Amino acid sequence: MVLILKGKGKVSMYFNYRGINIHYECIGEGIPFFMIHGFECDKELMKGCMEPVMEKYDGYKRIYIDLPGMGKSESASWISSSNSILDMLCEFISVIVAGEKFIIAGESYGGYLTRGILSRFTDRVYGMFLICPLILSDYSKMDISRTNLKFMDDNFYEENKDDEDFKEFMKNAVIVNEYTYERYKNEILCGLKIADSKFLNQLSRNYRFPFDVDEKVQNMRFDQPVTILCGRQDNSVGYRDLLKISEDYKRCSISVVDMAGHNLQIERPEVFNLELQDFLKRVEIEIEEQKAKKEGDYSNMKYSKHRR
Repeated sequence: MVLILKGKGKVSMYFNYRGINIHYECIGEGIPFFMIHGFECDKELMKGCMEPVMEKYDGYKRIYIDLPGMGKSESASWISSSNSILDMLCEFISVIVAGEKFIIAGESYGGYLTRGILSRFTDRVYGMFLICPLILSDYSKMDISRTNLKFMDDNFYEENKDDEDFKEFMKNAVIVNEYTYERYKNEILCGLKIADSKFLNQLSRNYRFPFDVDEKVQNMRFDQPVTILCGRQDNSVGYRDLLKISEDYKRCSISVVDMAGHNLQIERPEVFNLELQDFLKRVEIEIEEQKAKKEGDYSNMKYSKHRR
C-alpha cells in the first residue's frame, strides 16, 4: 500500500490487488462504512452526497473506493466481469477491516455490487444504504416507466443547451438548473471524463453475476437496517423492480421520490440527507443492541427488539 496524506482527517491510499493499484480514501475514525460508486464514475459521486451528512457524525470511518478502471484506480484485462470486481471488493474489505463488522452503501451499479458484498458477508454487515441501485443487469427485463418529464430553469437551459457536457447531463436529468448541473460536473462528470472506456466496454459484456444475487440474499434473511432510495422519474433503473426486492429485507425503508431521476442525490438533496440521517439512527440502535448483548449490559439501551 502507498500512503498519501490529504489533510486533517483524510487519507488517500492505494490497495495493491494482484499487481494493480486500487485507489481509495478514508475519512474519519470508527465503524467502517464502505461507499461503492456507479459505473463509469468515481468516488467523488459518493463523497459528494454522503459527506455533507457524514461529516457531522463521529464514530464512522468512511471508505470511498475507485473501482477498477475508474477514478485513479488501474485496470487489467483479467478483471473482465462484475464477479471479478466483486472478488476484488471482498478481498479489499477483508484486508482493510479484517474481522470487523461494517456498513455498506452503493449507487446504481455500485448498488448491485453492494448486494453482492452483502451476500458474502451477511453476518458482518450492520446495515445497507442503496441509492437508485441496479437490480436487473439485463436492460430488456427492467420494469421501467419511460418518462421525459423534466423540471427546468428555462433561462439556464437556453444558455447551456449547445454545450456537449450539458447534453450528456440532460440524458438523466429531471431537475435542470445551475445547482444540479454544477453538482453533476463536480461529482459525476469528473469521473466519466477519466474512466478507462476500453476496459469498461469489456466489463459491460459480463455485467451480470453468475448467480442471482437477490435470490441469494433473500435466502439469507438479512434482518439489519436497509434503506433503498429511488427516483420516480428514473429512466435508468426505474423504481418498480426496487419495490419488489424491498420485500426481501425485514427492516427495509424504501422511498420513491418524485421530481428525481437516476441522480436523485443531487436533485433532491433535502430528501436524501433526511433518509441518510434516518438510516444512521436505525444503524446506531442496532449497534447499541449488539454491543449490549456482547457485554451483557442493557442498562443504557434506548430500545430493545421484541417479537411478540
